[in-house]
Amino acid sequence: MNCTAFVVARDDLKQGKIIETDLPDTSRLPDEALLVKVDRFAFTANNITYAVLGDQLRYWSLFPAPNGFGNIPVWGFGEVIASRHPMVSVGERLFGYFPMATHLVIEAADVSKRGLRDAAPHRQGVAPVYNAYARVSADAAYAGRQGDEQALLRPLFMLSFLVDDFLAENEFFGSRSVVLSSASSKTAFGLAHLLHSRGGIRVIGLTSAANADYVASLGCYHEVITYDRVSALPNDVPVAFVDMAGNSELRARLHHHFGDQMKYSGRIGLTHRASAPDEPPLPGAKPTWFFAPDQIRRRAKEWGPGGIEKRFSAAWTGFAPNLEKWLTIVEGHGLGAVQQVYLDTLSGRIPPDQGHMLSLHEG
Repeated sequence: MNCTAFVVARDDLKQGKIIETDLPDTSRLPDEALLVKVDRFAFTANNITYAVLGDQLRYWSLFPAPNGFGNIPVWGFGEVIASRHPMVSVGERLFGYFPMATHLVIEAADVSKRGLRDAAPHRQGVAPVYNAYARVSADAAYAGRQGDEQALLRPLFMLSFLVDDFLAENEFFGSRSVVLSSASSKTAFGLAHLLHSRGGIRVIGLTSAANADYVASLGCYHEVITYDRVSALPNDVPVAFVDMAGNSELRARLHHHFGDQMKYSGRIGLTHRASAPDEPPLPGAKPTWFFAPDQIRRRAKEWGPGGIEKRFSAAWTGFAPNLEKWLTIVEGHGLGAVQQVYLDTLSGRIPPDQGHMLSLHEG
């Protein structure tokens, strides 16, 4: 039996290929190892960000690929089809970070009733969340459409949650308005939902003309502005800018428009993939990357064991009921479907109201 994986050229993301490798003999798996069939996984614009930052943030190290290529990490579900760990049974369902592949060998460690982690040496040195797997066989929240919503949006909503918490912790840097670029992106509208729920904060979404109606229909932005109209925004009040787009030209326009009233400029995503390698200094707050693991570490220490999970779960409970009307889930099976969704996402051709659940196994 073979493992099939979809990998991309690290220096040219438009180039992808399929590789086949032999699966290990299940009778010869190392002690405590698991062989997992990757059942289905979510693919969004956030996965493109993983690829763009693959070297910088070590995403490429998680799932090794041939020289010059990388396997883009994805959130999804797997089924244990062979186990050498006494506490993990064949047939168990796991949720976590997987390669774009049909199978994965996990070196199971820290196994508990709720989860486990992959202790493979090449996967260490990254944020612990990327090596953690939830045991979800008996959890209805990870089944059916709810499970697909978890895969598509829960990891992105965690980023939304952390940015919202960071802004509130810093009293929005003296602003009462938050401007979000790429407002139709899933991380952006998750953050907009949280900000809108706080009250007292004006949430402004920047988007393309093609996506403006969809963004307005979400109901979590007080104002929706197309990119060609950003200079019409009032520039005499303090603002905080959360940049999901990663567009250098747009970022420069906003900084020059708001000047010293730009009190915070946080770089979060790269949905536009239009960042120049060297940007000149800009008026207002210096653009800085928001690094989620730093916020997690700080809050874990301050809130104690389970503190982040408790607050995040409450936030997710308030957010998830909206997804039925905000999101259409589209399934794709087989190599052709995976390649097409990948290329469409890379080129920005996926409608904002779609979420894609994929599998390299034929349907």
